[in-house]
Amino acid sequence: MKITIDIDCTPEEARTFLGLPDLTAVNQVMTDSLKARMEENIDTLSDPARFWERAMLAGGQSFEAMQAMMAQALKAQDKD
Repeated sequence: MKITIDIDCTPEEARTFLGLPDLTAVNQVMTDSLKARMEENIDTLSDPARFWERAMLAGGQSFEAMQAMMAQALKAQDKD
């Protein structure tokens, strides 16, 4: 047997009914922050050389951080 129930409500009504928090203000802060950062760095989008220079710099720093984390994990494992 199959029973289907259709509920017609807005996302806000569903969130309230389920007792979930309203994160509209948090979402607005995050969106405004991202918008500001995009406007600050808009010149990068028009210059491919600057875009890739920044992208590679960020990628290299992430890789180095991952290597350091793995080294610490291996050192901790050797002590055990």
